[in-house]
Amino acid sequence: MSLNAQDDLLIDSLLDTDLYKITMLQAFYHTSEFRTVDVEWKFACRDLKGFNLAALIPEIMRQLEHLCCLSFTDEELDYLATFPFIKVDLIEFLRIFRLDMRFVQLRPAGKDIELRFRGPLIHVTLFEIYVLAIISELHTFQHCGGFELETAEHILTGKIALLKQQGPMTGFSFADFGTRRRASKNRQKQVLLRLQRELPDYFSGTSNLHFARTLGMMPIGTMAHEWFQSWQAITRLADAQKAALEGWVHEYRGRLGIALTDCYSMDSFIRDFSDPYFIKLYDGLRHDSGSPFVWGEKAISMYQRMGIDPLTKTLVFSDSLNFPRMLEIYEYFKGRARMSFGIGTNLTNDVGIPSLDMVIKLVAVNGKPVAKISDEPGKSMCEDPEYLRYLASVYEISQE
Repeated sequence: MSLNAQDDLLIDSLLDTDLYKITMLQAFYHTSEFRTVDVEWKFACRDLKGFNLAALIPEIMRQLEHLCCLSFTDEELDYLATFPFIKVDLIEFLRIFRLDMRFVQLRPAGKDIELRFRGPLIHVTLFEIYVLAIISELHTFQHCGGFELETAEHILTGKIALLKQQGPMTGFSFADFGTRRRASKNRQKQVLLRLQRELPDYFSGTSNLHFARTLGMMPIGTMAHEWFQSWQAITRLADAQKAALEGWVHEYRGRLGIALTDCYSMDSFIRDFSDPYFIKLYDGLRHDSGSPFVWGEKAISMYQRMGIDPLTKTLVFSDSLNFPRMLEIYEYFKGRARMSFGIGTNLTNDVGIPSLDMVIKLVAVNGKPVAKISDEPGKSMCEDPEYLRYLASVYEISQE
C-alpha cells in the first residue's frame, strides 16, 4: 500500500504540539520581564538534500493561514486543566489565543526558504512545532510522493523486535519526541498505537499533547533552548543560565524538574548547577548534543561530588537517537543512574524516504542577538558571530 496523498489540512488541533511548548509558554506568561518582549525565530534546513523547499511556499502559506484560524477547544482546555502544574490564568489566556499571520515572513532563498516569525514572545513561540510538522509532511508527499506503508511498518517491526529480543531491561523506557519531523500526522499516530500495544513495558508516552489526550498516553516534556536563550536579553549575560534555572523553579516549584544542559555547554552548566539548591530541586538532566557517554560521565561525577546518589536522578537522552544507539547508552550506564530516552525522527520519520534535518530557533530578543552554543558545533545557531564569540568567552567555551 502506498501512502502518496497528504491530508488537505495538516494541523487541525492546537494541541498537536509538544508539551514543553505549553510549559514554557506558561513560564514566560508568568515572568513579568517577558510580558512585553519581542522575539525573532528563524527556520534553518541543515541539508536540503537536493530538494526545492521554495516550491512549497504557496502550500506552506495556505497551511499557515489555516493554522492561524484554529483555537483551543473547550475539551482541549479541560484536558490541560487536569495537569496539576498548569494554572487557571494560562487556561483562560489559551481560551482566546490564536496565532497571527502578521508575525510570519516567508520568501524564497534559491531552493531554500527564508522563514521567520517576529512578534511578542507569548504570541509567536507556539509557531515552531506546527510549522516544522507542516514542512516535514509537505516534504513527504510533495517532494517524495509519499511512502510505502508496508516499508514503514517493516522498519518499525524491526525496531520493536530489537527491543523484545533483549529480554527484561530494568529501568529502561523511551518516549516519542517525533512531532516536529514526522513523515505525517497519521504516521505518528500509527507508530504510537503499535508502541502502546506491543511495548507496554518500555514505551512511556509522547511529547505530543494531542495524541496524549486522544490515545490515553502519558504527556512528556519540560523545557527547551528558548527558555535559556530568552534570559540572555533580560539579565546580565553571565547570570542568564542561573536565572533561567531559578525562573523554572519559581514557576514549577520542583515539578517538571528535568533541566536541559547544553545551551551553554555541559561544562558551563555544571558550574552553574552545582549548588545544593538546584541539585536537590531538579529531578534530572536532559542530553541534546555531543557525546552521550562523555555527558553522562560528567553528570554522574557532578552528582557524586555533591553527595547525591545518581540512582536518585534521571538522565534523559534525546539527541539523534536510534534504537541500537539507545540500547548502547542503556547498557553503558545501567546500574549507575536512572535513564530515559526520547526518540524523534528515527521513530516517526523512518519510512524509507529521506527526511529533512531542519530546525526553527530563537535568534533575537528585543532586537538583541541570542544564541545557544551546545556541545556539538554543528548545532550552534546565531546570526551574529561577534555575539557568539562573546557568549563563548563569558561561559568559558572553546570555539575551536
